[in-house]
Amino acid sequence: MADYQLIHRNNDAATASTNLDPCTVESKTEATYVNLLLVVESGIDVRLVEALQERFHLSILARRIVGGVEISQASSVPVSIGPSSRVRFALAVASRIWRSRTRTEFVLVQGYSLAALASNLSGRLLGIPTAMLVCSPVEAYYLCRRGHPEAGKQFRRYELTVLAVLARLNALLGGCYVVLSQHLADVMKKHGAKRSFIIPVYGVDTNLFSPVMESKLDLRSRLGLPVTGKIIFFSSRVAPEKDSETLLQAFRGLVEQGRDLWLLHRSGGFRNFVEAAEAHGVSNRVLAGDALHPVTELPAHYQASDLCVQASREEGLGFSPLEALACQIPVIATSVGGLKETIIDGLTGWSYPVGDSVSLARAIVQALDDPAEAARRSREGRKLVCSRYERNLVFQELVTLIQSVVQRGGW
Repeated sequence: MADYQLIHRNNDAATASTNLDPCTVESKTEATYVNLLLVVESGIDVRLVEALQERFHLSILARRIVGGVEISQASSVPVSIGPSSRVRFALAVASRIWRSRTRTEFVLVQGYSLAALASNLSGRLLGIPTAMLVCSPVEAYYLCRRGHPEAGKQFRRYELTVLAVLARLNALLGGCYVVLSQHLADVMKKHGAKRSFIIPVYGVDTNLFSPVMESKLDLRSRLGLPVTGKIIFFSSRVAPEKDSETLLQAFRGLVEQGRDLWLLHRSGGFRNFVEAAEAHGVSNRVLAGDALHPVTELPAHYQASDLCVQASREEGLGFSPLEALACQIPVIATSVGGLKETIIDGLTGWSYPVGDSVSLARAIVQALDDPAEAARRSREGRKLVCSRYERNLVFQELVTLIQSVVQRGGW
């Protein structure tokens, strides 16, 4: 039987006797001297890289992303770049683990594809503990291409079969996962996972992502955003699983009703989003630009917004809603995947069925027209983020897990 370990934080006891924001309770994450190899196959967020660098002796091997970036933002953390071919990169991973076998104490590999297979096989042969870091349900994301094709992201049945085979092989050879949500743990269980540790790494820095302390109008003026109307923030990348189409349909309907709305979008695929907005006739109400730096720029754009929408067709967990809630910005999200664990309709936000633009538009109206209720739900949302997803807390759990495995000499 698969062994599932749910590690959820709860600061209630620490904050029950005070009226403080629950995020004001200090939490510290100790560094460890474990030599950790991080294998990155499909690009990774700079915040995870820098947090790991603070806590481990970190080495990174990343597959070259042609036309993209291996790490989301510039970082001082050194990265070794491998071949762009997934097969060649898997071979490079095996070679790297073999060459560094006397120094590497733990391998953390992104996903459960070819690079994971190479890591799990090498780790098993050399006695190096390995875990797969799973942030998204790969097959479910891939299935979103069917019926929603985009350039370079066509659905092919044989590729889906390959993904399923790799998932099963990795479960057999490795079977140890660090996942962001219970939803992802359930997905891994279907593949035959032996152990899934639910640790929402990345986490949310609740000191950076916090309620706005200045006038929202002053903040908008400083950021060059409109000072009139309501701003809806959509920060998801443009991909079949993120469903920008339904959001644009709902947004167009509300604009046609005469509502003074703006749609704020920041991602590496913003040009595609602008094209889609033009096709829906709302490009003049869209504020689009490249991805923001997650530390120096992103928090202020949440704070300047009135609402955050996560329109995903599938989602492993979804950090954008958590970041918005940490800023006490109301959230609307689809009732799917890991989002169902965080955006609870009537408690921490509004939810709606996948692909239902009418229900989404209705939720937007409710959230914007009832500011008192929106404020109540977003306050509850911030409490949730502070107790379960705060950055230092989740990384302490990861440190504790890896230290214990290394000290035991394996799983």
